[in-house]
Order: sequence, then C-alpha cells, then structure tokens
Amino acid sequence: MSFIVAQAITGLASAASLFLIAVGLSIVFGVTRVVNFAHGSLYMLGAYIAFSLVSVMGDSFLGYLLALLIAAVAVGLIGAVIETALLRRIYKAPELFQLLATFGVVLIVQDLTRSVWGPDDLFAPRMPGLDGAVDILGHAIPSYDLFLIGVSVGVLGGLWLLFQKTRFGVLLRAATEDRQMVAALGIDQRWLFTAAFVLGSALAGLGGALQLPRQAASLSMDLNIIVDAFVVVVVGGMGSIVGAFVAAVLISLLLAFGLVIFPQITLVLIFLVMAVTLVLKPSGLFGKPEFATAEDVRNPDPPLRPSDRLARIGWLGLLGVGLIAPLLFSDFGVVILTEIAILALFAASLHFLIWGGGLITFGHAAYFGLGAYGAGLAVFHLSAGMAPALLLAPLAGALGALVFGWFCVRLTGIYMAMLTLAFAQIAWSAAFQWIDFTGGDNGILGVWPSAWASDPTTFYYLAFVVCAAMIWALRHVMFAPFGYTLRATRDSALRAASIGVDVTRHRWLAFTLAGAAAGVSGGFFAFAKGSVFPEVLFVSTSVDGLVMVLLGGLQSLAGPILGAIVFTEIETELTRLTDLWQLALGVLIVVLVVALPRGLAGLSSLFTRRTLP
Repeated sequence: MSFIVAQAITGLASAASLFLIAVGLSIVFGVTRVVNFAHGSLYMLGAYIAFSLVSVMGDSFLGYLLALLIAAVAVGLIGAVIETALLRRIYKAPELFQLLATFGVVLIVQDLTRSVWGPDDLFAPRMPGLDGAVDILGHAIPSYDLFLIGVSVGVLGGLWLLFQKTRFGVLLRAATEDRQMVAALGIDQRWLFTAAFVLGSALAGLGGALQLPRQAASLSMDLNIIVDAFVVVVVGGMGSIVGAFVAAVLISLLLAFGLVIFPQITLVLIFLVMAVTLVLKPSGLFGKPEFATAEDVRNPDPPLRPSDRLARIGWLGLLGVGLIAPLLFSDFGVVILTEIAILALFAASLHFLIWGGGLITFGHAAYFGLGAYGAGLAVFHLSAGMAPALLLAPLAGALGALVFGWFCVRLTGIYMAMLTLAFAQIAWSAAFQWIDFTGGDNGILGVWPSAWASDPTTFYYLAFVVCAAMIWALRHVMFAPFGYTLRATRDSALRAASIGVDVTRHRWLAFTLAGAAAGVSGGFFAFAKGSVFPEVLFVSTSVDGLVMVLLGGLQSLAGPILGAIVFTEIETELTRLTDLWQLALGVLIVVLVVALPRGLAGLSSLFTRRTLP
C-alpha cells in the first residue's frame, strides 16, 4: 500500500508540469484554433531562462521562486512576439500551414537556444527549503514533488476563477465556443487572440521553469514534451481546462505505474489511450464536438486537368535530368540524389492523401517507417536479400495503413490528424521498446544492398526508376475515376454520399495506397542508409514530409517532387555551410508560409497574374 501511495505521488508531481504546458496548449487551440507545434519550445525556453535567473537570484526560497515566475512572464512576452509577428498572419490558413509555420519556429528557437546557452545540458541547484524529503508511509517523498502538486492545483483553481468570474475569461470561453459571434458583438479578436497566446505561453514557460529542479535544461525538452502535451489535450478535450488537468493526472499515473507493471510497453500505453479516446469520443473526455462555421468551410480547389503539351515536356525533362544527373556528380552527390528520389516518393504519397483526398495526417511517418522496418527486419531475421526485402516494404506500409486507416478515415479535420499522430507514435513506441525484435534505439544495422547494386550509381538508378514509376502510378490514379471520386469526397463528403459514393471506403483505399507507396520509399531508405532506427517513425519525420509537400506546393502534382529536391538540397547545403542551419531553415519555412502559401510551384501562377494586362 505504501508503495502505491509513493508511486501515485511521483506520478502526480510529473502531472504538474505536464498539466501546465497542456492547459496552455489547450487554451491556445480553443481560442485561436492553431495547432501550435512550437509550444514545446516555449516550455524549453522557460527552463533555460529560469536557469539563468536562478544562477543570479536563487540563493533563497523567495529568490528562487521569483526567478521561476519571472521566467514564465518572459516566455509569455516571447509568445506575444510570436503571435503578433507570425500567427496573426496565418489564422485563416489551413491547419497544415499553421503546423508548418510553428515547426519553423521550433527550428529557430532550437538554434537560438543553442547559441545562447550552449549544447550541453544545464543542471540547476535544488530549490532552497524544498531540497529535502518527507516521510510518507515509510517512503521518502521529495518535498519539491509535493510543492509541484500544490502549484498545479493552485493554477487549476486560478484558471477556473479567471474563466468563470472575470470578463476576460468569459470572452475566452465565448471565443472557444463561437468566434464569429464574439466578432459580431464588437470584440477585438486580435487583442483576444494575443492575450490567449500570452497566457498559454506563460503557462508553458512556468511548466518548464518548475521542472528545472527535477531535471536538466536540455535542447531535447521541446519535442519530448510536445507529443505528450498533445496526448493530454486530445484525451482531456481541446479547450477544456478541467480536461487537461484530469488527462495529465491519468497519463502521468499511467506512466508511473506502467514503468513498474508494464515496463516494455509504457510508451505504447499513453498513445493507445489517445487512440482509443479519439475513436470512441473524438472531442475528448471533457471537450465538445467541433462544428463548422463559415470560416471553417473548405473552398474547393480548381479542377484538376491533364497535363498540357508544355507540362508533359517538363515532366519528360525532369525524368531526363534524373537519368543524366548521376553522371555529373561524385559518389556523395549520387547519394544525395538517391535520397531526393526516395523522399520525393514519400512526399508524393503524402500529397496524394492531403490534396487528393483532403485527409489531414500528422503521422505519415508510420508507413514510411513500417516500410523501412519491413525491409530491415527481413534482412535481419530472415536473412533475405535486397529484392525480397524491398517487396516486403510496401506490404508492411500498406498493412499498417489498412489497419490504422480503418479508424482514421472515420474522423475529420484536426481529430483525424491527431489520430494519425497517435498511431504513428504507437508504431514508434513499439519499435523503440521492442528491443528483442527491432533492436530498440540501437536499431537494425547491416541493411546493405546486394552486391550487384552496391555501387552508388547502380543503386540510385534502381531507386530512381522504382520511385518514379510509383509517382507516375499515383498521378495516374488521380486522373482515374477513383481519383475524381476521391476528390469529390474531399470537396463535399455530404454531397458525394448523397449520390451513392461510399466515402469511407474510398478514403480507406486511398489511405492504403498511400501507405504502400510510403512503404516503398521507406524500404529504399533503409538500404540507402544501411540501417533502420526508430527515428524513421517519429513525428519529426512526418513533419519533414509536410514541409516538402507545402514547400513545393499543395495544389500542384509537381509540388512534392519540387519540395523534396529543394528541402534536401537546402538542408544539405545549410548543414555544410553553418552550424545554425536549423535557424536558417526555420526562417525560410516561416517566410515561405507567410509570403508564398501556394509553395514554389505557385511562383509560375503568381508571375502570370502579375504580367497579365
């Protein structure tokens, strides 16, 4: 019994910081509808700023506490800058563009933090007066853990009073329910959105600062916490403060006891909870169902027409360049070309889902990674050659998409996106923790091409031909009757269903086809790298795919190819030229989202409009 109490207190202490970042994320999303991927960066900044302040004024309890509070305020002000300078410009943009812009902020904050505080983890002293332990039922419980629990309860009470007893809180709740009505009443939405973002940012900063005495400030804090925060927000209900608190407690207790009872599947459990919640009650435990408003209705894209003569010449020219390019580069250049070909197929499969079917996914890395693991495990466990291993890759990707897609296609919008993220993280967790089968974080090594394809140029041509053929096949499907019907479900699922189209079945099949194509690219990626690690399944890989699609242009069939070329080249060159390559890439992403929302492929249409008389 005493052990259970001790574990419960440890779990509640962990829930405190998780609640603070999750409730801030929930408030921001509830009011602004922005999926803020950079919220974890604000949490990380809270820890780093608190470290600097504690070094100066942390000799006493009050000084230490004041340092933590000042850090939270500072992060709130940084949030105000981000909101006014960037997010205010993209509030009406699709969720994917918002995600891309905030991911650019993540890259910028990462390199700025590294420049200011250095790459090493920073350890702060324990909080004076709370550096001891309290005996509870024979177990020594850190005093600071009890302090954290008290702070979280106090913040919950303060937020309840703010939202229930003040005009500002009432306006925030009203904006969460119906933003158009708030605007119709004459409320300045810009001020309201900024205030909500500042509040959410300050809470994230406070969560990071309060975590400082328990763990070191590190550059991995942002991505490590943001996924867990998404889980809490989704399970609790987007926009619900009480939901964020209850979900944070449930998830933290699950982790605390899971480490003891189910140590091999602890990470899988939390994402499984998220997936089950989204399937059974998409709005979360305390959330309310989403409803469409005039500003949320998607405007149909222009009709897709077959390529004209000039476009066909362009496609043939691109194919010719791909065939000739290896003859002009060194082995290193050929390796980069191979990666471009592989990632172009990955981006094209994602583009097929998003633009062809209107299926928003944050977890496409699942099928890319399953393809990579399908090939890698065939080599490692079955001693298979490259050819049979590559044949297993699309089967693994398609099987994963078939299973996951059955649940995902029944949801829409942000709920579908979050469910795809949950399934991708389940796959990542399984690969990370199933050490006997997947090798865990040690990965699978020795996944090399067969002797006849060991030369970089030969392997490039193999990858290029197969990936080009798969891209052509996806394009062919887009112009087939199935593709036109799929786009009808994208533009108006209700109208498509009214004329007898099985919307769910079409989307499920599209999901499976895209998963198979991503699996092909994942299989080639495994042989190109000679190894497979869990990172191929992580959320950052999904975001890379989204960056390529949106960078090239969402409304163009050539967009994902162009995006893969430019993204890979920019990343390669920036890595070579500067240590601050993430900063440069992040700035580029933000500029493109704000100034060129149609992507690089949209430059031609922009130029045409400007030159018309």
